[in-house]
Amino acid sequence: MDKKELRRQIRQLKRAMTEEQIVEASEKLGELFVDTPQYKNAKTIYGYLPYNQEVRTVPMLERAIRDGKRVAVPKVYGDDMKFIYMEDLTRVELGYAGIPEPVDDGPVADDPTALVLMPGMAFTQKGDRMGYGGGFYDKFLASEPEHPTVALCYAFQMVESLPTEEYDIPVDCVLWA
Repeated sequence: MDKKELRRQIRQLKRAMTEEQIVEASEKLGELFVDTPQYKNAKTIYGYLPYNQEVRTVPMLERAIRDGKRVAVPKVYGDDMKFIYMEDLTRVELGYAGIPEPVDDGPVADDPTALVLMPGMAFTQKGDRMGYGGGFYDKFLASEPEHPTVALCYAFQMVESLPTEEYDIPVDCVLWA
């Protein structure tokens, strides 16, 4: 199956989820996430704000703040994505492709060891990832390769294999519920 068809199928399955199913899976993923060594060792979390039926990450990011970690989320500037530190996760507006982004343009996050939460459409157990097609995360990680990465997804987003390109960067850990 090609990427376009797989993205279509995953989108269809995500759209069929109820808010209750999304929240339930997100809560389970939040519990799994805080138990990972990546989370426990991180001083900073580069998270993301959920879009449409994505895993609800805001409670996880709020927990990270309560746990004394710094939190940053992405903001797109043309072809580039920068992570912006946030203390108030409600200071957001719709940005690139209608995705929530920080209202502010700074401070720009600068922790080369921050744990990066990876969104995506599909994943394999070995860490292959198929994103939404913009290449923002692969480009970011190519320029800052030291970041540990964790992906969060629903069970139906786990697939046996994915078509990968040389520029696709696998994730260190995939959690699903």
